[in-house]
Amino acid sequence: MEDLSFFRLTGKDIESVFKDLARLRIEVFRAFPYLYEGSMAYEKEYLKTYFRSERAFLFGVRAGERLIGATTCIPLEDETEEVREPFLRAGIAPASVFYFGESLLLPEWRGHGLGHRYFDEREAHARSFGTFRMTCFCSVVRTENHPARPADYRPHDVFWRKRGYQPEPALRSFFDWTDIGETESTPKEMVYWTKPIDA
Repeated sequence: MEDLSFFRLTGKDIESVFKDLARLRIEVFRAFPYLYEGSMAYEKEYLKTYFRSERAFLFGVRAGERLIGATTCIPLEDETEEVREPFLRAGIAPASVFYFGESLLLPEWRGHGLGHRYFDEREAHARSFGTFRMTCFCSVVRTENHPARPADYRPHDVFWRKRGYQPEPALRSFFDWTDIGETESTPKEMVYWTKPIDA
């Protein structure tokens, strides 16, 4: 851990690490449960949402010059319609919610507490505005018997619950991406986990 360095970026400054962040997303999300084939074209379109939001935030981790981890968050009202829609449907004002995006860390650097650091950083950023009431993130839904599920796979549910998050079955979205080995993008069901911001 002593060899790592940390940095924070907001808004349009996040674009300065676009290529490294895109590569990291593609590498980390190839693993189950996301099975993301990945492309720089998709990444460029996806990350534009963060570059355009003044209140978007990135916490990054480098080992030397290499980006080995990063996590992002953004006000829900600055997110895409597909992310906002389930909250609107449930009568939750997007202006009251801060949405947590990806949590990325290469496998060899896991197990050193950076997962907690990611949540600490994002929650502190959301609280700093004094206007948000809830933080949330979403995770992909895969079947227990999915053929690509590793025998030793352990979901992060226990960790997320320890952080105070609870799944909200009524809050669901469908995101499209291409799975490894497929040629076309298909919709993936996502369920949201929420936590009151003062909890």
